[in-house]
Amino acid sequence: MTPNDDIIHAVYQVILDRKANPTDNSYTASLMRGGIDKILKKVGEEATEVVISAKGGIKSEIVYESADLIFHLLVLLGHQDIEPEAVYDELRRRFGISGIDEKAARKEIK
Repeated sequence: MTPNDDIIHAVYQVILDRKANPTDNSYTASLMRGGIDKILKKVGEEATEVVISAKGGIKSEIVYESADLIFHLLVLLGHQDIEPEAVYDELRRRFGISGIDEKAARKEIK
């Protein structure tokens, strides 16, 4: 685990704790209570905000909005009981493979 992975893991563990032990004053718990539709809405909103900030070209805004998106993706993963390691494994699997080739291979599997 790298130092960068540690914060992802730490945030994910807090998300799981909020899922298991919800409180009224927890934003994460409120997302979990709202269910998949509420979580997906937030992921979509944050993805759009990343796009808008990237179009604006202000690096600090891109970083801020990207952190929001990553957080909400972690909430989605936690809601679906998917460990971040599963995403890391998929990225590792794809590493060194042309994106075009990898996408074509997915179509062949379907």
